[in-house]
Amino acid sequence: MHRRSLLIGSGLWALASATFGETPAHDLAEQARRGGVLLVRHASTEPGLGDPPGFTLGQCSSQRNLSEAGRAESQAMGEWFRQQRLQAQTVLSSQWCRCQHTARLAFGRQQDWPALNSTFAGQGQHEQQLQMLRERLLQLPAGQLEVWVTHQVIMTGLTGAYPAMAEAFLVNAQGSLLARGLMRPQRHG
Repeated sequence: MHRRSLLIGSGLWALASATFGETPAHDLAEQARRGGVLLVRHASTEPGLGDPPGFTLGQCSSQRNLSEAGRAESQAMGEWFRQQRLQAQTVLSSQWCRCQHTARLAFGRQQDWPALNSTFAGQGQHEQQLQMLRERLLQLPAGQLEVWVTHQVIMTGLTGAYPAMAEAFLVNAQGSLLARGLMRPQRHG
């Protein structure tokens, strides 16, 4: 089953890249320097879809969490961010542990914002949360960069595009997708 999930996920990533085109990481960084919000889907998780029945926010042992690969991806995001000399004014996160851990491993900090919480399978209040995101986007000062670590359903709801795990979307004040890509550091040597 795990292999099937990986194959399906890889197929969706290939479809999304072919449909929307992945922006090379240096283009993503160039555009991020101009400001906006870098929406980041949490890094890779343990196998599964959604969370186990009866999960509880604030209780990581009851949730689907980052895998070893996801922890490495999160650290790589942070390394890429530093290599690109990007500065996020604010790092906001869903209250799900996989998002909080992605943010902390990548950026060393995070502040919970329930508007970024998952609305998968009828959880949360999808339209109200998207409205809150749109309102904050409109208030973002020109040239300022924020990072929001969230879930696929939120990123797709805001932009209409499907992100892979650990993928970033740069959006402007209107929520329009400007660039997308995986934040992978350059290896020298």
